[in-house]
Amino acid sequence: MKISFKYISYFFLFILGISMTLTSCTDDLNVTPKDDDEFLSETFFQDPASYKQVLAKLYAGLYVGGNDGDGQADIAGLSGDFSSYLRLLFVTQEFTTDEAIIAWADGTLPTLNTQTWSPQNEFLYGTYSRASYHISLANEFLRQTTDEKLTARGVDANLKTEIATFRAEARFLRAFSYVNLMDLFGNVPITTEADPVGFFYPVQKSRAEVFAFVESELKDLDSSLPNARSNEYGRIDKVAAKFLLAQIYLNSKVYTGTERNNEVGTLCTEIINSGYTFANVPYAYLFSADNDKNGAQNEVIFPIVSDGNAIRATGGGMSFILHASIGGSMDAASRGMDGGWQGIRTRKEFVALFPDVTATADKRGTFYTDGQSLDINNVGTFTDGYAVTKYINKKSDGSPAQRTDIPDTDFPVFRISDAYLMYAEAAVRGASTANIGTAVGYINQIRTRAQASTISAANLNLDFILAERGRELFWECHRRTDLIRFGKFTGGSKIWQWKGGTMSGTATESYRDLMPIPAKTIQANPTLKQNPGY
Repeated sequence: MKISFKYISYFFLFILGISMTLTSCTDDLNVTPKDDDEFLSETFFQDPASYKQVLAKLYAGLYVGGNDGDGQADIAGLSGDFSSYLRLLFVTQEFTTDEAIIAWADGTLPTLNTQTWSPQNEFLYGTYSRASYHISLANEFLRQTTDEKLTARGVDANLKTEIATFRAEARFLRAFSYVNLMDLFGNVPITTEADPVGFFYPVQKSRAEVFAFVESELKDLDSSLPNARSNEYGRIDKVAAKFLLAQIYLNSKVYTGTERNNEVGTLCTEIINSGYTFANVPYAYLFSADNDKNGAQNEVIFPIVSDGNAIRATGGGMSFILHASIGGSMDAASRGMDGGWQGIRTRKEFVALFPDVTATADKRGTFYTDGQSLDINNVGTFTDGYAVTKYINKKSDGSPAQRTDIPDTDFPVFRISDAYLMYAEAAVRGASTANIGTAVGYINQIRTRAQASTISAANLNLDFILAERGRELFWECHRRTDLIRFGKFTGGSKIWQWKGGTMSGTATESYRDLMPIPAKTIQANPTLKQNPGY
């Protein structure tokens, strides 16, 4: 996939609100973006605007895949579309669970539907490589922005202050990638800007060591990231660091063997009182094309920004999620899109979490059933399984987005309602820093917005929390992690169609709670040890 440098530059401008003219941008649509060597060269950094451009590349990489000037993917062996970070997270966090299944038979993709993957799975390799690639970019940016280098280049004091914020954001994005690696693959190497540039084998660390590194980074960033809601939309602030820290504490028992629920309660209280607010708008507004301005933006702490005119990535991020979830008798135009790719549906066991399939008793139950069967007799048939209409490329008032081929809908990575749910879970798990009565109030805010019935303290148990997280956060890349934390991802305590490779579903091996270290990654670094079972 070759992306015009003009559009990449416009994406940088859009996502970061830059008003200056980029010296390397022309009106020629055939001018392609600079590759990584150019972006991170000493010559490039002579331009004061370059620092924000490289930070923009770190953010843009969450959505797009290959975006180097040679028109090739920026990770060897992966097409640009398939190396989109958001797309890969969706594939690994959703297709492996009861929330989603995909009809396509590309390579080893079907094994993710059935929990039968192996170290040769190219989508796991892509996810591992994409996260590692983002870490390497962040590390190089940090190397290029030390006080010594900035002073040597004659950078003035005002720009130095701004770059200090950029550095904090780069460290957060690096921590985000480490959390994804830790969550999916467990024991992975840690590299930072202090490591040498060039060929060497980074040392594999235990999951607990990766956890400790991320924890230390996120705590430290509280003093250097901008205050809540003071940064430009699309960029993170210190509340995002608190949120990611709360997430790893919530999963600490899985990652380290030690529960940290008290810390979850404390952090979630701080997040909830930070200045972000629960959006009192219809649930559908959070996932529409104007969710950056229709009130939903008040709830979203960390979005991955999408823009139909600025982003020319037809198969990455939200373009993939929306296109692939349209098929059968669905009218693509009613979804604001130019067509459907007949791919993603949900499974019957997930549908059963809702009181009905018409979004009557719970507005979050957004299923398309016309011509669709509830049972998935054939994974490769789109009309087997109910379709999902959670995301839409139309504005909340029904008016059209900018384009129909690439959506404007932003993806909500972190939002306040998840902080409500994390707080409630910490309370149920016995945290002394969380109160059951307060938790019930938070849950009822969520359910009232969805026009679902409210609950009492008697209803608030772990089974309810897991189900409510599914209802509120489905298709937001949480389900695999949630199911593992509740002990229901592998094994036989929770079965769904095609789990284990049979239509009725079957128990799977517990070692699959961890993904394998990709075979290609071990070939590149033979010091790495494979996860047990693989």
